[in-house]
Amino acid sequence: MQTIRVGFVGAGDNTRVRHIPGFRAQPGVELVGVVNRRAESSERIARELNIPKVYTTWQALVADPAIDAVCIGTWPNLHAEVTIAALAAGKHVLCEARMARNLAEAQAMHAASQSAPGLVAQIVPSPFGLVHHSFVKRLIDDGFLGELREVVVVGADNQFWDESKPFHWRQDADISGFNVLTLGILHETVCRYIPATTRVFAQSATFEPVRPAATGDAKHRVTVPESLQALTQIEGGARGVYHFSGMILHGPGKQIHLYGRKGTIKFVFGAEEQVFTGRMGEKELTRIELPLDARGGWRVEEEFIRAIRGEEPVQFTDFGSGVRYMEFTEAIARSLESALPVALPLA
Repeated sequence: MQTIRVGFVGAGDNTRVRHIPGFRAQPGVELVGVVNRRAESSERIARELNIPKVYTTWQALVADPAIDAVCIGTWPNLHAEVTIAALAAGKHVLCEARMARNLAEAQAMHAASQSAPGLVAQIVPSPFGLVHHSFVKRLIDDGFLGELREVVVVGADNQFWDESKPFHWRQDADISGFNVLTLGILHETVCRYIPATTRVFAQSATFEPVRPAATGDAKHRVTVPESLQALTQIEGGARGVYHFSGMILHGPGKQIHLYGRKGTIKFVFGAEEQVFTGRMGEKELTRIELPLDARGGWRVEEEFIRAIRGEEPVQFTDFGSGVRYMEFTEAIARSLESALPVALPLA
């Protein structure tokens, strides 16, 4: 079995909790080295997670011939630069979502991956819907919904309601880009089940425009909306409603509703993923209880390694799919800027 040697650029929560254990669980995978934003952080993570080598810069890690694949766990503002450099250096790439800050960066990443067809380029997928994905896809393919009529996508909670809490990088457009709250990750999820979006019309609000810094008396201006609503049109004639907020108490959380002429499918994402279905003549929605052997789940690192070995293609999420959800978030941003509807695909 080919040994695949992995290096980590950025070791945030998702990298430590998911990616590093996920790679360690794969046979024939060696964790070679890590680099974080600060030297002391890199040293600490290497020591805590038993990773043998610490690099002083991400450029040094990417250039190291001892590394076959790079896992990028930085903030989105570095995703394009590191990805393009890693592909140019002949490394396979697993890049944390969000794919990039904007569509131009995502397209540049995709172009770099197409110029290196022998390398695997994968975006860490939305985890939402993975448990029931095969079941729901089969339901839809078998005609359970019938003609799709309406789609509702909700991500509304109190994440940023407390204005006394420190400014978060997700509130900084220079770091996080055009993606608002969980817009991109939930749109990526719903795209697995619906045709392409052809038009968006959005509005937004920021209720607490200034937040305290994590240390000291400095203040930061919030440059990413705290509340977003969008109306969409979908290929085939269906309509969509998107509601995102980090500023409401006792909100609905994260949900996706698919309404067809014949039936309804409803995802609810909380402590556990739940799916409810209903058809004409039934008094209420029924929760689906899948047996353990029928459930999907998180297998991102396994999928990445198997793709490198040629054992399976990337299903969740290749760069082409990433560009499509980035195009949607860009269209939302353009609609917010112009106060006008925006057609998709973008010119």
